Amino acid sequence: MEQTKTLVLDKAKTIALIQFATLLGIATVAPLFHQQWLTGPIVNAMFLIAVALLGTQTAIMLALLPSTIALAVGLLPAILAPMVPFIIISNTIFILGFDLLRKNNYWLGVFLGSILKFIFLWSTSSVVINLLLKKEIASQVSAMMSWPQLATALIGGIIAYIFLKGLKKV
Repeated sequence: MEQTKTLVLDKAKTIALIQFATLLGIATVAPLFHQQWLTGPIVNAMFLIAVALLGTQTAIMLALLPSTIALAVGLLPAILAPMVPFIIISNTIFILGFDLLRKNNYWLGVFLGSILKFIFLWSTSSVVINLLLKKEIASQVSAMMSWPQLATALIGGIIAYIFLKGLKKV
């Protein structure tokens, strides 16, 4: 006799699934704007909101998808393909740094996560980009992976704070 497993979605699981799908949708659509100063804060805010609403593991899973999807569908320039794993790791570092301090001090969590993300992405991108790209292109890509990453992460923290404050989650 064949055994069948049934997945039961209670109200909490349904809400979490809807929240995840919404955050993923926003984080995936944001690159359509093709503006780092708009996309970066939105995506970073989605990561922080995911940590607060769904937990760190789910936020990390969310961090795996936007860059991968953007590259797969042509939203991320192919020249940045070698950076995708480093972007994913930097987003994971951002999430973990934020989660480490957020319960004691939201802003210290945002600052720590942002600084760690910036340091990791800037240092790895300098090496990877200079090894793989022509010098003219390398400097443009390297600039994208430097201080704007810190700024967009911090701005994402502000956006997430406003949203989470409205939900009374901070």
